[in-house]
Amino acid sequence: MDIIRIIFAILLPPLGVFLQVGLGKHFWINIILTLCGYFPGIIHAVYIIAKK
Repeated sequence: MDIIRIIFAILLPPLGVFLQVGLGKHFWINIILTLCGYFPGIIHAVYIIAKK
């Protein structure tokens, strides 16, 4: 299941984080990072998924 989350994190970072942690603080942080730049959102999303 983590492979699917990582694929979603690359395509749409907030979706990957949402599938991992739900509507928590990491989801909103990822939304902000993705709006600031696509790559910071991807890095944060992959980090959150890999941390588990």
